[in-house]
Amino acid sequence: MRIYVVNSYDEMSKQAANIVASQVTLKPNSVLGLATGGTPVGMYKQLVEMYQKGDVDFKQVTTFNLDEYYPLSRENANSYYHYMYTNLFKHINVPGDHINIPNGMAKDVIVECQTYEKNIESAGGIDLQVLGIGPNGHIGFNEPDVKFEAGTHLVKLDEHTIEANARFFDSKEEVPTEAISMGIRTIMRAKKIILLANGESKAKVIKEMVSGDISPKVPASILQLHGDVTVIVDQEAAKELKNCSQFALCM
Repeated sequence: MRIYVVNSYDEMSKQAANIVASQVTLKPNSVLGLATGGTPVGMYKQLVEMYQKGDVDFKQVTTFNLDEYYPLSRENANSYYHYMYTNLFKHINVPGDHINIPNGMAKDVIVECQTYEKNIESAGGIDLQVLGIGPNGHIGFNEPDVKFEAGTHLVKLDEHTIEANARFFDSKEEVPTEAISMGIRTIMRAKKIILLANGESKAKVIKEMVSGDISPKVPASILQLHGDVTVIVDQEAAKELKNCSQFALCM
């Protein structure tokens, strides 16, 4: 696990965008796993600027998003489908049929989850997975639990997650209580992972993630077992990382 402590959100976003762009440059037909929420918005802005300058080309890329609220239509301004097109897909040249986002209005959720898994496998697996992290340690919408969920599945959202995401809705009551999410096994099968976190509210969980016990009570702690994880955090999110010597790189 490599940990980069940077000075600001902008620096975190630029460094993450550079990693994604390098992946696409080295392997133009890369399969990217993408995250939503407030944290990666700056990274997507940087990638759009890089594309507009001609520094990166996404025409062969395939994408799979981590999750989507359920039930929520694509037309809803708070859907992750809408988020991804607003922040990234409308501004770059990923072919529409290469974009994969769980269907938040699927009539048969079990079939939707199984199909999503098969599509990831058919694409050859995820080359680079981008993750954020919730204050409770969730990655994707894999909430704290007594066990790790393996594949893509329907999740009942934790109360803390609902409260954290209420800022994107008009009220807490409008936040869906369920979501379709990639599972831990699916995430861990990605060849490379980058995780982004900023702000003091993430400091405690970042410490638990990188140096605590591996437990489904802190889902992100499973990343300690992955062979190629890069964590990029700002100074605030790194406040409780007292000793970096145990990590492959901390700078």
